[in-house]
Order: sequence, then C-alpha cells, then structure tokens
Amino acid sequence: MAYELIISEKPNAAKIIAEALGDKRPKKKSVNKVPYYELKHNKKSIVVGCAVGHLYTVAEKKKSFTYPSFDLQWTPSSEVSKKAAFSRKYLNVIKELAKKANLFTVACDYDVEGEVIGLNCIKYACNKKDAKRMKFSTLTKDDLIEAYKNASKHLDWGLANAGEARHFLDWMYGINISRALTLAVKSTGAFKILSSGRVQGPALKILYDKEKEIAAFKSEPFWQIYLEVEKKGKHISAFHENDKFSNHDEAKTRFDNSLWKPAIVKSIEKKEIKQNPPNPFDLGSLQITAYKLFGINPKETLSLAQNLYTQGTISYPRTSSQKLPAKINYKKILKALAKNNAEYAKKANKVLSFEKLVPNEGKKKDPAHPAVYPTGIKPEKLSEKEKKIYDLVVKRFFATFGKPAIRESLNLRIDVGEEVFVAKGNRTKEKNWFELYEPYVRLKEEEWPVFNQGEELKIVKLDLLQKQTQPPKRYTPASTINELEKRGLGTKATRADIIDSLYQRNYIADQSIRVTDIGMRIVETLQKFCSDIIDEKLTKHFEEEMNKIRNKKMKKEDVLEEAKKVLTRILKVFKKNENKIGEELKKAHHETLSKESYVCKCPNCEGNLRIRFTRKGKARIRFIGCDKYPDCKTTFAIPQSGSIKGTDKRCPHCDQPIVMIFMKRRKPQEVCLNRECPEKKIDEKESGVDVINKKCPKCGKDLVLRTSVYGKFIGCSGYPKCRHTEKINQNKKNDK
Repeated sequence: MAYELIISEKPNAAKIIAEALGDKRPKKKSVNKVPYYELKHNKKSIVVGCAVGHLYTVAEKKKSFTYPSFDLQWTPSSEVSKKAAFSRKYLNVIKELAKKANLFTVACDYDVEGEVIGLNCIKYACNKKDAKRMKFSTLTKDDLIEAYKNASKHLDWGLANAGEARHFLDWMYGINISRALTLAVKSTGAFKILSSGRVQGPALKILYDKEKEIAAFKSEPFWQIYLEVEKKGKHISAFHENDKFSNHDEAKTRFDNSLWKPAIVKSIEKKEIKQNPPNPFDLGSLQITAYKLFGINPKETLSLAQNLYTQGTISYPRTSSQKLPAKINYKKILKALAKNNAEYAKKANKVLSFEKLVPNEGKKKDPAHPAVYPTGIKPEKLSEKEKKIYDLVVKRFFATFGKPAIRESLNLRIDVGEEVFVAKGNRTKEKNWFELYEPYVRLKEEEWPVFNQGEELKIVKLDLLQKQTQPPKRYTPASTINELEKRGLGTKATRADIIDSLYQRNYIADQSIRVTDIGMRIVETLQKFCSDIIDEKLTKHFEEEMNKIRNKKMKKEDVLEEAKKVLTRILKVFKKNENKIGEELKKAHHETLSKESYVCKCPNCEGNLRIRFTRKGKARIRFIGCDKYPDCKTTFAIPQSGSIKGTDKRCPHCDQPIVMIFMKRRKPQEVCLNRECPEKKIDEKESGVDVINKKCPKCGKDLVLRTSVYGKFIGCSGYPKCRHTEKINQNKKNDK
C-alpha cells in the first residue's frame, strides 16, 4: 500500500515526529538496526524515515591530487570517507522506503544544512525532483502537527540553492588551496599536510593581526596616585582625578601636595541608571555567554544545545534571531516550566504576574527561526554541561520579560591638599530582571555609608603607584566568533568549526588564542605571494552573493562560475611561486615543531626535554625524551591525552622536572615527571582515608595513596608487580 514518506535529519527526530503525528502509538520497525516508523495521521498512512546528517557529500568526479579542480558532484558520504561508512545503511533504508511511497515530505532542520540534506535525499535516494516541506523550530507535538498541516508544497529552493552553492564553494576553496599548500611543501622534498579555506584563511589573518599588534606593543610606564579612606569601618578606594600620569615628576609633585593633608568630601553625585533586560539568545550570544560563565567552548555549546533541541526541551539553536514571536505562547511555556522545579516555579510565577508579557527583543532577525527559548518540556537524564546550558536558556527566557533593573552610580570627590581624588561605586536599588536571571548576573555592589559635603574622612593609605601599560588582550574562541560575526564571515553554524579547524591544524593554540609559528608563517607567505586567499573582502563578497541566491536575486551557477575564475587566477599566481612558498612553509613547520615540542632543560645533560612519539603496534605513543639521544637516554612517561607545558621548577623531593598538565574537565596540575618520586608514595593525612589498614583484594598487601599525572588515587603498595587501583571516592564509599 502506498504511503507518504517523511524524511527527518536524525533518528531521534524521526521518533519524535512519528509520535507527534500518530493517531495512535506508531509502529517502530528497523532494517539493519536503522529505525523507521509506520503510523496513521487522520487515517492517512505515513512512514517516517531518517538520515544521520549528510548522506551525500561533495567530491571530485575523478580523483586526483592536482589543482585547480572544479569537476564536482554529490556522492554518497560512505563512498568518500571511512568515518561515514555507517551512513550507508541509512541511505539504503531511505531508498527502500522510497520505492512504495507516493508522496514525499522533508522534515529536516529548517536551515541551510537541513535543506541540503533533504534535497539530496529526495533527488538522489528517492529519484524525485521536489517534495513538500515541514518547517518547525521546536520538536514539540503542537509545533510538529502545525508544521505538517501547513507544510509548503515545495522545498525552499532559495535555501537549497544557497546551501548547494556554499558546499561547492567551500570545497573548491578548501581543497584547492589546501592542495596547493601541501604540494608547495612537497616540492621542497618535505611533506606536511596543510589546509586553508574560504573563511579559515581570513579568520587566521584576523588572529595573526592581533598577534602582530601584541608583538609591536611597547609597554610604557605611568603613575597613579592611590587614596584609601575609611568611614564607619567601610574602606573606599579612590584615584587622583587625572587618573594616569605619564610624567613621574608631575605625579610626584601632586602626591607631595597631598601628603599630611586632611581628606575633605568635596561633592557626592548620585545617578540612577536603568538597565534593560537582556535580549533573547541567538546562537552567537549563547556561545559567548556559555564560554564566559562556564568556560565551555563554542563548538561544544552548539553540540550541547543541539542535544537539548533533539530532546524537545529548547528551540532550534542554529539561529541568528533575537526575537520571540508571540505565537509561541509564552504563558503556556511559563506554566510548564513552573512544574519543573521550585526555583523555576518561583521565577515563572513572577513573570506570569506581569500585566503584559513582552520580551526585550534585539535587532537581529532570522527568516527561518526565532531566538533560542525553552519549550517547557521537562528534560531528563542531562549531562552536567547540558544542565548548565538548559538552565542558562531558561533563566535568560525569564529575564527577557523582566522590568528594567535600577542601578545607582555614586561618584565621591575628595579634596586632599587641593588635589581631587575620585571614588566610584555602583549598587542595585531594584533587582527586577536580575532576580529572574540569577545566578548569571555578576555585578560588583558597593554599599557606602552616607557622606556629607565638607566632612573629613580618615586616610588609611596614600600611595604613588608605578605601573606599565598592557598589550591588547588576545582573542578567545568566544570573542573570535563575535569578531567573525561582526565582519560577516562564516555563518552562525560554521564559525565554531572554523576555530576548531585552526586548533586541529596547530595554527593556533591555548584558550587565550596564540598563533603558532606555522600559523604566522602561512599568513605571511600567503600575504607575500597570493594575498587574495586571506582577503576577508573577497570572502564577504561571496557570503553576500549566497544571501542573494537565498533571496532568489542571483543564480547559484553564476556565483560558482565567478568563484572558478577567481580561484583560477589566484592559483595561477600560486603555481608560479610554488617552490618559494614551499621553502618558507617547510622552515616554519620545523620551527613550530621545535618550539611546540620543547618542555624544559634535561636534568641529566645539556640537552632539552621534548615531547616525542614512538610506535607500539598500530598505536602512536607519546613520551618526553632528551633531544641528545642516543648520548642521553633520559625519558619520562606522560598521559596520552591533554596538553603539557614545561616549567622552570624542580621537584623539592627528587629534583626532577615539574610540568603543567592540562586535561579536559580538570584544573591545570603541576606534576613531577619522576614516577618514583617519594612524594608519590603515601599521603595518609591528605587522603582522609585510612589506607594503611586496607588490604589489596588481589595480592593482600597494603593499599596506599598515590599521585600521578591524573591526580590522586589508591593503589597497591606492591606496584609494579600488582597494579590494582581504586578511586578515592570509591574507597570511602566502601568503608561506609
């Protein structure tokens, strides 16, 4: 019997869509562990199948390793990448389901990527030219039923064509430029896979410019005159009204004028400031806020938010909108959130008590989706980080409806020997939306006593401070996303991946982003020989043209043809200078390896300890070894994950090197490299566990507290013959 085939983007979405549309509980079936669902909606037969993201990818019609290459086509992802091999069975199931279908509907995420996934499934797996399109921003039952009822008769061809153009454009730029860079190094007799791309190159250039600005910065001395006064036990800090003095003699004269003089209140100024509630979250502001509050990097924030969306608990996160349309039914969501827990109930009921529910919307719009908001569905089995993102989204939603907070700024001017000092403070008079957003409002509060003009204050300290001007702050992953957005580079969904690619390629390092030697040299080399590759104006030009495709003001074929001509011109210049470019990049690669691998001086010779690699079967194992090998055979074992940085410190117990270990979800840790260090043996007092009276369940010897690069743990005193270990918490639990 014929049926309508609905294609979703992921398995979990297929399940939720089927359950929402089914007159009764849908029947779950599977082929080769790929699920699909059969159901009746208003007595109409429907089958809901799923992709797993992109089932097709852009690839060359004929494989080669030359440039330029523009002969491209859509190819099943499983045929291009081993990592995508699992997607073959999902593609096969869609092909089988399509054979008996007489009507097709795409229900993938309504954005550029979702439209391309749906288009390719319809075009290549189902052999159809078009399909109906469901458009929704949440995976809630009401929204899905509404989306099905009002499904458009056709795919969003503006979105689909813009998406196809982006994929082909990114492939042409990324593969051709990356091949050119790699072959340039190869032409010198060396080998190093390098990459760049349409947005990656300009993004690296932005970070490079900041690195150069920091390097060129010359610190200058300046002086400040600091005053500390006291009233009723409250200490108040003030600085001379001129703030910074570049001339020491002038600063010293002003300081001397104030010595041994009384501090008299000259004036007190108070001013009330209204602080409006925040705008609803778009993806960028969610990523930036999550990084600032929790230290969660932007790519992970997107992944966590996507998980919450597929569970139905928040709206679609890949949005650039700061607007919440009234049709989402604020009251219904607030009442549902009130049932989640006591804290949400208190905040939700407060918002529901307002005369009007009007969110403080921002200016940014998105034609496909509203701002990120909670649906009211109670989440289940969330990870700790998912809980944080969900709580942030919920409280931001509450706060957007709040009344402006009232802050009072205080400006106290103090006369000391006719030199005026200024103390500034702020306090909150009416919290309003602050209460709804707690604990995410982090403002300094100054509660001062009452001051009267002409009164004398007790001087606690008067000091002339010498300081140095500081270089510009480095970008973080979050502030880089913000900068890319300001410059119109990349999209809301791709910016985090661009930054991650720069890390993966070792072009940048650290959370306070530092451009590595190889990253610096790539930019300098490209600037010298073919600057168009890193020209953000050119990248922005194509972004604007893709928006025109979406709005049906340009054809994708015209944009791609223009891109081919531009790339051909760029790569022709590159080819002429291939050997020169290769020599510079090879040198930069060697310098980067040397610099990044350095740990510290070898404790046993005049060599340097470096991070090195060896093979153990198919595994690649890293360790720390001396670069004077084989004359010096000093080596140390280290963890196979996380980053390691050397220090100038030596262990006070064994005089061996101490390094800093940076592990995910752990605080940085200073660790002695010596496994046999006496400090790593036993530490009963610190453990809080009577390890001496415990026996190893394997060999019967005493259990002792040990320390490794991974932290403290309980281990057998018979190590290395017995390798039994336990977690300290586990050991405490067993004692109870």
